Amino acid sequence: MTVIEIITSIFILIGTFFTILSAIGVIRLPDVYSRMHAAGKSSTLGVVTLMLATFIYFIPTGIINGKVLLAILFLFITAPLSALMVNRSAYYNGVPLAKNSIQDDLRKKFEQDKE
Repeated sequence: MTVIEIITSIFILIGTFFTILSAIGVIRLPDVYSRMHAAGKSSTLGVVTLMLATFIYFIPTGIINGKVLLAILFLFITAPLSALMVNRSAYYNGVPLAKNSIQDDLRKKFEQDKE
C-alpha cells in the first residue's frame, strides 16, 4: 500500500463515520431542529471528507479534478445554509421544540415582532 492509499483510506473511514453519525442523529434526535443540526453539520463534514478522499486518490495519476474541489466548496457552503433555512422556516411556522431539552430564547422576540 502506498502512502496515498493509506491517507485515502483514513479519509474514507472518517467520512463514513460522520455520515453514519449523521444518519443516526436524524433517526434518534427528538425534534426537527436537532435533526436538521445533525443533518446539516455532520453529514456535510462526512461527504466533504469522502470527496477529499476521492480527490487525493487521483492525485498520483496526474488527474487534478477541479470539479471535485468545486463540489466540495459548493457543498460546504450550501448544506449548512439550507439546514438553517429549514430550521428557520419550521420555527416561524410554529413547529414545537422538544420538551425539556431546549430553552427557547427567541420566542419573546418573535412574539414582539409579530405584534
